[in-house]
Amino acid sequence: MNLRIPGPTPLPPEVIAAVGQQMINHRGPEFEAMFGEVTAWLKVFFETENDVCILTSSGTGGMEAAIANTLSPGDKVLSVTMGSFGDRFAEIAEAYGTAVTRLAIPMGRAADPAQVAAAIREQGPFAAVLLTQNETSTAVTNDVEALARAIREAGGEEVLILVDAISGLGAIRLQADAWDVDVVVTGSQKAWMAPPGLAMVSVSPRAWRAYERSRMPKFYFDLGDALKYARRNQTPATPNVAALYGLHRSLQDMVVAGPEALAERHRRIGAYCRQGLLDMGLSLFADPAHYSNTVTAANLPEGRSAAKVLSDLRTGYGIICAASKVPGLEVIRIGHMGYVSEADLDEVFGALREILGL
Repeated sequence: MNLRIPGPTPLPPEVIAAVGQQMINHRGPEFEAMFGEVTAWLKVFFETENDVCILTSSGTGGMEAAIANTLSPGDKVLSVTMGSFGDRFAEIAEAYGTAVTRLAIPMGRAADPAQVAAAIREQGPFAAVLLTQNETSTAVTNDVEALARAIREAGGEEVLILVDAISGLGAIRLQADAWDVDVVVTGSQKAWMAPPGLAMVSVSPRAWRAYERSRMPKFYFDLGDALKYARRNQTPATPNVAALYGLHRSLQDMVVAGPEALAERHRRIGAYCRQGLLDMGLSLFADPAHYSNTVTAANLPEGRSAAKVLSDLRTGYGIICAASKVPGLEVIRIGHMGYVSEADLDEVFGALREILGL
């Protein structure tokens, strides 16, 4: 099977072997050594000296933790939404009783820093701004550095910047400290080449100050509790040990390569995917200035059904691509993050040529 969805992503053989190890005591020294290494190695890719908490949950749990630990009911929040996962961040904030203003960016486009700054000046002040680094539903990557700079200039030093980097971090650089963002969330099943089941969250000093003020209910996703245990390389509740085995193994190789080299590799593989689709005459959905290097969305020829093409890929070729999350458009999405090669994409191109008669 050639799994080409935007997560969960395929696992390298050595990660599969690591995941299959026998369980260990999550209060014992073996676990503590592994957890300490994972935490330290993650900071290399968050590009931060801030605290990093590891939660047993999907990435969505990390997004919920970002809201529940830094805000209070009634707080004004600006949610910059450019697709279904930006919408999800806004929905979580609304579920916790914050007053959410949505700045809706047209599907396929990235957020304009000037537009975000204008929204803050005209409709603020806001306690927090919610951003998506990489929107897999439309295959668009935001310029988080420029957005964060604009938010600081318009909103001041105390506005929180909360970033969903679930499908970007590990493949697309995000410099949490240099860009002065407060909470960054990612998930193990994406560029990290590990199984689903872990959310990783970095928390700035500004965000910890907000934590002390927060009046949101929290228990399982209490980051203060997570940090207290993390300082002795443990977790408050039983962790996903198997997923940690996998993440520990994948990070060993990732740290050797480093963030810059991995970002460049994903830039090359993203360009390879886009060019392959263009060469067969397909057009791409996203704004060319903001193409994602972890997923590509391709428009199908007029009259072709995305559901039928995806079914033919699966049943005839063993290739699993993703459906569109853009209503009313016949678009398919091809994931290319983590454990992926040009040969994997060549299989997709060959199958699409046959299915579409190109």
